[in-house]
Amino acid sequence: TDLRPLDILSEVVPAGRLAHGMRVFQVQGVHGFQLTTSWPRALGFPASRLFIHCDCFPEEFSIIVTLRVLSIPAKRNEYVFTLMAEENPSVLVGLRYAPNKLHFIFWSQERAGGWQTHVTFPNVSLSDNQWHTLILAVSGQSFSLTVDCSVPKDVVAETPFPASLSVKRASFYLGNRRRRKGMFTGLLRQLVLLPGADATPRICTAMNFKVATLSVPTVLQDLPAKPTSNEVLKYPYETDTKVTLGSRPPCTKQEKAQFWFNASQRGLYLCNGSAWISMLEVKQRLDYVEEYQNLVTNSETMGVEVFTIPEVGLFTATANRYTPPGSAIYKWTDGKFVPYQNIPTYQAQSWKYFTIGKKIFLAVANFEQNDRGQEFSVIYKWSHRKEKFITYQRITTHSARDWEAFVIEGEAFLAVVNHRKGNNHNIDSVIYRWNPRTGLFETNQTIPTSGAYDWEFFTIGPYSFLAVANTFNGTSTKIYSHIYIWLSGSFQLFQSILTFGAADWEVFRIGDRVFLAVANSHSYDSGMPAPSNFYAINSSIYELNITAQMFVKFQDLLTYSALDWEFFSVGDDSFLVVANSFDGFTFSVNSIIYRWQGYEGFVAAHHLPTVGCRDWEAFHTAEGSYLLYSSAKEPLSKVLKLKTT
Repeated sequence: TDLRPLDILSEVVPAGRLAHGMRVFQVQGVHGFQLTTSWPRALGFPASRLFIHCDCFPEEFSIIVTLRVLSIPAKRNEYVFTLMAEENPSVLVGLRYAPNKLHFIFWSQERAGGWQTHVTFPNVSLSDNQWHTLILAVSGQSFSLTVDCSVPKDVVAETPFPASLSVKRASFYLGNRRRRKGMFTGLLRQLVLLPGADATPRICTAMNFKVATLSVPTVLQDLPAKPTSNEVLKYPYETDTKVTLGSRPPCTKQEKAQFWFNASQRGLYLCNGSAWISMLEVKQRLDYVEEYQNLVTNSETMGVEVFTIPEVGLFTATANRYTPPGSAIYKWTDGKFVPYQNIPTYQAQSWKYFTIGKKIFLAVANFEQNDRGQEFSVIYKWSHRKEKFITYQRITTHSARDWEAFVIEGEAFLAVVNHRKGNNHNIDSVIYRWNPRTGLFETNQTIPTSGAYDWEFFTIGPYSFLAVANTFNGTSTKIYSHIYIWLSGSFQLFQSILTFGAADWEVFRIGDRVFLAVANSHSYDSGMPAPSNFYAINSSIYELNITAQMFVKFQDLLTYSALDWEFFSVGDDSFLVVANSFDGFTFSVNSIIYRWQGYEGFVAAHHLPTVGCRDWEAFHTAEGSYLLYSSAKEPLSKVLKLKTT
């Protein structure tokens, strides 16, 4: 059999002529067909147009579909496509979607009188208003479904796919089974039959797995060309974009990709899911940084967390060293952070803000015991009635340094970094899983760590990763930090990288490139001669090499007991700011903003005077963009404003 892709979708629109009831629709920058015909047969064509040399359906094949599914009622089924004989109402081959299920249907002629077989793939959730690419591979009794290049779902059926399924006088029907009931209501971008092969290796090579392409009709590949003079567009298309007029409307996930036109200021803005982005002004460029606010804190500050509570406002939480008075939360009011709430903490190291559904949480990592000799860190929950954070759950920790919150396959997790237990730095850090039945976090997995400082969670395509910054094993800071990958329900070692007192990992993306930066704080080894300076050492930036399936070193930058990296953007420019804390002689050290300059990598652009700098946070308001840094050596943090041109 010829292994060329057979583009079913293109056959319905030969030479770009749309069938009756078909429209080109654009959503999230991607084009697809919407099917609205009242005459389903108009969306069909004879199978002989595809099977020129043979009247039988392939015995082994893949079906590739890229689609966007709308939410449908619980008992409703919609057909993606069918293959039906003209004289028979039964489906020879078909693909049908129901809420959280996908059914592959075929006619088995080996049974007396024939029999329709259904192969069902459960727990396939596509109704999230996103594009998805499905690959169904069929071979005998084996049926495999891959969604967005994730782990395949395999089914072994009792009835094999027939070795010789006749397609004489049969026709393909797009989005229906020759009647209006069960018509597909979503958008279709790709529908391809690949005989004789599993298409997964050919499809799963791009970074954007949700719209990976094998063959797409010409009309859907690009935006229509701009017509000359009064010529009409060759391919009419529509989008689901709305433009709101008047005063500033809310910008949430529901308004994402919608426009707002501010008539008074003649401004057009696009909602990115959290903020309105100007579409008409010239892209801003960072000119210089100015001191904006001296934020007096309860005591020295080990970490800061900036977050927004919907319909309440912008906040920052400072992790302060001493109790009393503990740590504090500040609210952005009239262009400044002002005290909002004090929370008792015990040598707090960091805060982590996260949500689970409509619940809002803030977790603190406590480094020391409380007044009763108990050592635990605390999760606080936002009370909408009191408009304050209240104690929700206490978790036993050991000199906790950091929390990381993340979601994998719809489940919420919270990971704590345990730094040491007594004088033993080689202990387990713990990953907790949210139990929706009890409403509590429960231990899910422990991972051995060495004087660890930081967790960093990130995703690449369908894969989830968790990186730990190991700092000290009891004798040396020259130790391996590890990157773990989520496989089969737990994190497993993916890669080890040699670090020097690693205090922080920062993952960031520039275009399609994925980077991981480590902040190295201290070079010490009890078995080696002392270096001239323990603290003036390179911190490193690694880049993901997709071919090698590992992170490889991209650039070294000289830092001074670096404790944190923060990535941010201004206009089209990307930046990294490092928290330099100590140069071996003084805590008054310049922290550096590096600008991304392509082939040159990151180049120092701004030198910022800091004192014992521990943490950086970038944030934005309607008035502009800012950096907030915390000082671990004085009870004063600073808000800096990014001045742009």
